[in-house]
Amino acid sequence: MFKRKIYQRLLEWKQESDGQTALLIQGARRIGKSTVAKAFAKNEYASYILIDFSRVKPEVLDLFQDMTDLNYFFLQLQLLYKVNLKERQSLIIFDEVQLCPLARQAIKHLVADHRYDYLETGSLISIRKNTQDILIPSEEESINMYPMDYEEFLWALGDDVTTPLLQECFFQKRPLGEAAHRKQMQQFRLYMLIGGMPQAVEAYLKTNNFSKIDKVKRNILRLYENDFRKIDTSGRASQLFAAIPSELGKNTLRYQVSKVLETQRANDIREVFADMRDSMTVLGSFHVNDPGVGMSFNKDIDRFKMFICDTGLFTTLAFQDKDFTENVIYEKLFHNKLAANLGYMYENIVAQTLCAKGDSLFYHTFPSETSNHINEIDFIIARKNKICPLEIKSSGYKKHASLDKFRTKFRERILTSYVVYTKDYQQGEGVEYVPVYMAQFL
Repeated sequence: MFKRKIYQRLLEWKQESDGQTALLIQGARRIGKSTVAKAFAKNEYASYILIDFSRVKPEVLDLFQDMTDLNYFFLQLQLLYKVNLKERQSLIIFDEVQLCPLARQAIKHLVADHRYDYLETGSLISIRKNTQDILIPSEEESINMYPMDYEEFLWALGDDVTTPLLQECFFQKRPLGEAAHRKQMQQFRLYMLIGGMPQAVEAYLKTNNFSKIDKVKRNILRLYENDFRKIDTSGRASQLFAAIPSELGKNTLRYQVSKVLETQRANDIREVFADMRDSMTVLGSFHVNDPGVGMSFNKDIDRFKMFICDTGLFTTLAFQDKDFTENVIYEKLFHNKLAANLGYMYENIVAQTLCAKGDSLFYHTFPSETSNHINEIDFIIARKNKICPLEIKSSGYKKHASLDKFRTKFRERILTSYVVYTKDYQQGEGVEYVPVYMAQFL
């Protein structure tokens, strides 16, 4: 198993909860939820049972029909899985719990019994769809899990040193140095190409072959598209998902639903968009009408942009019009020689990074006072009762007219203004120029 940051949060839950709550790990499929749950069980408990509801025996499902006799329930469970459970030393994992709503409902009684600890994994969209007629347990905590971030990617490559050094440079506000920066950008572009899906990272480490990596990512994308067709049989969700790279590439001020689905507007797909976000395969950024600390209360739910949870998947989706054998995109991207404007790829990686840090995504547009031009701030994050506007650039270009106008308009609300770009760290007049690999520290 790859080293994952969420493992520490599982340890904290075990210590702080002491069996008083169950923990639900929710996230997109294929990001490693089951793997980390199993590793946690092996390392931190005397014994465990993993119930995988995607391929569970009918006899196990039948046990959840009647939870009145927990002694019988646990006895049968141990017999079926041939595991000896030890009081306050064992963990029971409900894997893909969304497929058995009665198991999730049983958490209330199981936690109250307090004999064992309980961990659940699942996809949020399926969980919500399948729990409409059951009692959601108040004894359940939840945490979000995302694809591997850049630090976790470096850990997988055996590098435990780089991230602390980058963090030190960021907080001391000093550049990395030309040679080190150039090497770091190449490494970060590699991360953008491979992404943070554990299967793709494993394929890279085993084969060092972009064709093999690309095949893994295409399989994951097909899985996601099939999932979207299940939750939305009209096919709208899968169409909206497939069009994310092209919509971002148009550099428009919002996702143009009507360009993807004829006769449809943003308000027609509110529920579909909500389901897509709940799947956590799609990240939604909302236009905020009045940028301030309470941005959630000022967002326009019908003006939004869509990003993909993993930039490696985004890269494959953006260039999947050809078979990999005909495609030289990977090599050109890795060596930073692709002629096309890659701004949308850098926007996606920043969106992914911010979400992994726990930030909600917001952006802002406003008209110019002297022309018909519309100014846009790519992302706005809240820090210390203030806001930080971010302008994302796929090059070392340092001009930022929109950011300057935003700073003038909302000067009293701003803590720090950032340009996230591909050159080394610099400071300007009221603006910090941050290399994209340092976005994790914003």
